[in-house]
Amino acid sequence: MTQKIPLSWLQLTREKIRLAVALSGIAFADILMFMQLGFRDALYYSNVRMHTSLKGDIVVINNQSNAVLAMKPFSQVRLYKALDLSVVESVHPIYLDYTSWKNPITGRPRSILTFGINPEFNVFDLPGVEKNLDKLKIPNVVLFDSSSRVEYGPIASDFNQGKPVRAEVRGRRIQVVGLFTLGASFGADGNLVTSDINFLRIFPNRRKGLIDIGLIRLKPGADRDQVAAYLRNYLPTDVNIFTKQEFIDFERNYWATSTAIGFIFTLGTIMGFIVGTVIVYQILYTEVTDHLSEYATLKAIGYTQNYLLMVILQEAFMLAVLGYIPGFASALFMYQVARDATLLPVFMSSYRAIMVLVLTILMCFISGAIAMRKLSSADPADIF
Repeated sequence: MTQKIPLSWLQLTREKIRLAVALSGIAFADILMFMQLGFRDALYYSNVRMHTSLKGDIVVINNQSNAVLAMKPFSQVRLYKALDLSVVESVHPIYLDYTSWKNPITGRPRSILTFGINPEFNVFDLPGVEKNLDKLKIPNVVLFDSSSRVEYGPIASDFNQGKPVRAEVRGRRIQVVGLFTLGASFGADGNLVTSDINFLRIFPNRRKGLIDIGLIRLKPGADRDQVAAYLRNYLPTDVNIFTKQEFIDFERNYWATSTAIGFIFTLGTIMGFIVGTVIVYQILYTEVTDHLSEYATLKAIGYTQNYLLMVILQEAFMLAVLGYIPGFASALFMYQVARDATLLPVFMSSYRAIMVLVLTILMCFISGAIAMRKLSSADPADIF
């Protein structure tokens, strides 16, 4: 095997410009796959950060709710009925809705997601929420997500400088009394947390007791799967019961299957794979064609067809690895640019890095396998 590798390498490096073009094409295909997969995973991750942060074991929602983007309220009586079970430690109603936030500097309105909670209990495992809960007991105050997009105004920077921060939410004057960190998502560019009473002040058309999410905490040692299964039979059918992980999967599945976004990113990845396959095929096909007489000579002196096929596959593997390196480095840079521009969690993961490497090798092997057909015409009798 070690004696065959130099031949593959020499053939690749003989035409420096052709090699550079091939590596550029593979790197471009890798960047395309990295970006599509990165945005897809950022879509999924950003939209379940709130779900992940919930400090509870079981979640109750309206059976007509599809995602946080389209929640339907239900009576909190359903939630409190879960207290009939001895293994239930506490229940916590959560309101949520979208409303308009007016930038205090420019006056431009922008949609923002607002959560209403009982300030006596912290239901979010998010930085900044716990220490600011008592402040939410004051009328017309909110906590502002410091990771919201800049279009909402310099709220976080002004607050950190000790300036009083006031804004208009749904036509109502409010004051920012603290910051927390959740982050923008494809469903919301910014977030607010306030008390349930303040929430109903901001949304006067919402009825008290009609909540959007019910959070159930179980006593230590309770089996959440068994309790969830029991509640599905115990509570009326107008609500859905999820474990926390099932609630996360429910939201993720909505974005993956019920919207065009997940399909678009997956299609983009497939297109990148196809583009890379075509580019590598053109390079390897040209390589085989240019050296057809040399391959025929090798056959004439006793080298087998399998040996020549192995040479092509080695070239394909080398192209895959060499093209992957600049593609990976460029993707890291592009992730940083996208993260700064969108505030979305676009990060490289080891799983994605390995997956794209495997796809790149597979892409090049497929191209090599197609280009191998030209070797069948390398007949010494015809060439000479």
